[in-house]
Amino acid sequence: MAGRRRASGSGVVVVCLLLVSLVGCGGRSVTDVALESVQRVLDRRAEAIVEQDESAFVRTGAQSGFDDLRAVPFAEWSYRVTALRRAGDTATAEAELRYRIEGNDRAPVTAARRLRLSLDAGGEWYVESERPAQKSAEQLWDQGRVDVVRGARSIVLGVGQSAERLSTFADLADRAVPAVTQAWGTEWPRRVVVLVPESLEGMAGLLGSPASSYRGIAAVTTGETGAPAGAPADRIILNPVAYGVLGQSGKQVVLTHETTHVATRAHTSAATPLWLSEGYADWVGYLGSGRTPSDAAPELWRAVTEGEIPAGLPTDEDFGFTGDSAGLAQAYESGWMACRMIADRWGEVRLGEFYRAVGAHEKRSGAVEDAMAKVLGTTLADFTAQWREYLRSQFA
Repeated sequence: MAGRRRASGSGVVVVCLLLVSLVGCGGRSVTDVALESVQRVLDRRAEAIVEQDESAFVRTGAQSGFDDLRAVPFAEWSYRVTALRRAGDTATAEAELRYRIEGNDRAPVTAARRLRLSLDAGGEWYVESERPAQKSAEQLWDQGRVDVVRGARSIVLGVGQSAERLSTFADLADRAVPAVTQAWGTEWPRRVVVLVPESLEGMAGLLGSPASSYRGIAAVTTGETGAPAGAPADRIILNPVAYGVLGQSGKQVVLTHETTHVATRAHTSAATPLWLSEGYADWVGYLGSGRTPSDAAPELWRAVTEGEIPAGLPTDEDFGFTGDSAGLAQAYESGWMACRMIADRWGEVRLGEFYRAVGAHEKRSGAVEDAMAKVLGTTLADFTAQWREYLRSQFA
């Protein structure tokens, strides 16, 4: 009996010795210990980036990457490890990156990242590489060294761009901000962040989509619709190919259009149809440009003059990047003419009120109809009839 107890106790000791490498006999697994160690390394790396301390950055891993983001003025940068897969002396960490650009972001931008790490001779983890997580969009510094130009109301970040060209974009953005403020009001940050990748493929990488989706699109604005006041700044991403071939006036119209999306973001929701959000942005973009309807809406002008007046306002599907450039252009032009008609017949203030009223609706169904009744005193059917007649008169 006593012998059996001694054998049993001996077995417990053996089992504990076997488990100590896995859980430490104290309930904490090796994975937990490694995760904490990796988190500490990434915390030091984040601090080095904010402080622009290259030597501290190098102590956490490979030097490559520091020069690419050195010029960006980060007010905050942090990692939160969400998963860790270890294989001997190497590991792969999935992490949430949060960062703010100083003077521009009111709250952190978040991005999913994947980091590969190794153990050094002293048993410390160091970073071998960092890239976007699977199916996640790139950050601009993933594409090369970022150069930065600060405007009075903007900051422009570019890869593969000359300082002169970035300064030109900053000047355009600086003119766009007061133009949008005059039309929309002051209830927005009144600053914009512009990203200029080196190529169309670079633009697509920042958006996490195929390049074919943006061929011919001069710029895109990212951000969450209905974002609260504390949301991070939107990013205006330029297509250096399509934007580059525009004249100075066209460049200004596009950047003012995109800046309008930044300004109206908090009042744009799932209830807001694209004809209104894109039409309003075009309306602000064309203000003061001197462009006539036939100049600014050639596809719609052609349809109307050929007796093919649209039966109704464009649907969201009409704004899809399907390869039908004429149809896409007509959808944008139709939205612009609808907003232009509201400004002409009800006034610019009512146009802004109508936009806000639609976005405040809890759901898409009935949003436009309710706002038209409350703000414009009309019905969707009557509005559509007036819009079709307005097209005839403007394109006559």
